[in-house]
Amino acid sequence: MSYLTTEKKQELFGQYGKSNVDTGSPESQIALFSYRISHLTEHLKRNKHDYGTQRSLLRLVGKRRQLLEYLKRVDIERYRAIIKALNLRR
Repeated sequence: MSYLTTEKKQELFGQYGKSNVDTGSPESQIALFSYRISHLTEHLKRNKHDYGTQRSLLRLVGKRRQLLEYLKRVDIERYRAIIKALNLRR
């Protein structure tokens, strides 16, 4: 069974985006990436030598960072809100 079901995605989009089908807003994408990052981090704690997953994790962290930088540049209030909502250290 997949850890990221359609229902889970819609829940994340509804909670952090504008609606359940809001897949494009930076907030919803950052929330989705954060969920995937936490899942992959747990996987890597159990499987230290899974280098494919390690590379995927680093790419996701980079993508999330780019989106956060974009949001910071465009709308600092939305940036602060998503950082606070997801408890990201920055």
